[in-house]
Amino acid sequence: QVRLVESGGGLVQPGGSLRLSCLASGSIFSIGAMEWYRQAPGKQREMVARRTSDGYTNYYYANSVKGRFDISTVKDNAGITIYLQMSSLKPEDTGVYYCAIESTQGPFWGQGTQVTVWS
Repeated sequence: QVRLVESGGGLVQPGGSLRLSCLASGSIFSIGAMEWYRQAPGKQREMVARRTSDGYTNYYYANSVKGRFDISTVKDNAGITIYLQMSSLKPEDTGVYYCAIESTQGPFWGQGTQVTVWS
């Protein structure tokens, strides 16, 4: 059974940094991409970072986070960990952050972790 579990969210002041982690366990075949989304209160969920894994490694960042956020991945015996390093955080970065994996088995989602940027 595939499971994605996020961690690392919390309360941070503007200008601060956080690193989110997403541990993906279980057997996932033919991964196309690994992604981070966020959903701010009253808004639709939006993709903030994406790393493709379908033979070519490409990166995508939403304009609002470009230069401040960085997606990376590590694979080990525990599974695949997807990181989102967030720097120079702004109040508008507040929201629930979700990791996701696209694969031939379908999309997999984590349960989300809250990030609040507040002074």
